[in-house]
Amino acid sequence: MSNELGARKDSILEFFVQAANSYNFSLDISLNVNGAVISGTLISAKDYFETMSETFEDGNEIAQKISEQLAATGESFESSKGAEANFIHLKNTKVYCGDSKPTPSEGKILWRGKLSEVDGFFLGRISDSGS
Repeated sequence: MSNELGARKDSILEFFVQAANSYNFSLDISLNVNGAVISGTLISAKDYFETMSETFEDGNEIAQKISEQLAATGESFESSKGAEANFIHLKNTKVYCGDSKPTPSEGKILWRGKLSEVDGFFLGRISDSGS
C-alpha cells in the first residue's frame, strides 16, 4: 500500500482551513479522525496560537517566554496567507469515542490536528443532549 494515498488531504477541507487562515473565517465542523469524532469551531492558525499564548502570559518567566513564542508563531501565520494548509485548528472542541460522554466535557478546549490524518468531516457541531 502506498504512503502517498494516506498522506493526501481533502481539498475541500483544506479550502475551509485556508479561508479561516486568510480571512478569519470560522465554521462549526466535526471531523472523523482514526475512529474518533472531533467536534468544534474551525478557527485560524493565528487565533489558535494567540489563544494558546494567553493561557501562559500570566505565569512565571518560562511561561511568559512560551507565551511570547506562541504569539510570534501566530503572527507568522498572518504573513503567510494563502499558503498550503497542513493543520486544522478548532476551539470549543469535544472528542467523542464511541457512545461515552465527550472528552473533555467541560471548558474551552483548543485542538490542532494534521489535515492529512482527517478521514472525513461534516458541517456542524455535535451538541450534548443537555445543552
